[in-house]
Amino acid sequence: MFLYGASGHAKVIIDSLKAMGVSVAGLFDDNLEVKSLLDYPVYGAFDAERFGDDALIVSVGVNNIRKKIVDKLPVNILYGKAIHPSAVVSEYASVDMGTVVMQGAIIQASAVVGNHCIINTGASVDHDCIVGDFVHISPHATLCGNVTVGEGSWIAAGATIIPGVKIGKWCVIGAGSVVTKDIPDYSLAAGNRCKIIKKINEQ
Repeated sequence: MFLYGASGHAKVIIDSLKAMGVSVAGLFDDNLEVKSLLDYPVYGAFDAERFGDDALIVSVGVNNIRKKIVDKLPVNILYGKAIHPSAVVSEYASVDMGTVVMQGAIIQASAVVGNHCIINTGASVDHDCIVGDFVHISPHATLCGNVTVGEGSWIAAGATIIPGVKIGKWCVIGAGSVVTKDIPDYSLAAGNRCKIIKKINEQ
């Protein structure tokens, strides 16, 4: 497995891959000054020849940057995923490629998690949730049953989304928020109870 992005987020993914018994061949990163991470080599910008036919995880924590990287990579890239053995993932849940599920996370029955998502440390995604591509559910955030989170949205640490709520695409939900009503696309919202603070630039 290769990683793209030699960051703190990559360190946690490396931990998960090692716990799964998956070897890490190295990392790519556009910052040419970074030569290694946790003793693994960093090879600079993505090199298709070095990559070969291995699998890749984009190990960048910022959702829109992760999407930009995926969009610029060759369309035939094989993406892997990392699910730490301490995570609890229902056999009836679906976790798509490029996604990482960190230590202690829970994904319950009939939940659907899209591509290139982050289900971070201790986060909880309950039954029948739908999590779009490039979403980040931060540490100890909770999605109750039947919650929908649109593409690219970030649910910050410790936030709670009550059952049936729909979060639009490319939203930011502030840390510790309690979300009781639907949040439209491109919104920054926070608080208990959660309120929309402003619209986010769609670009």
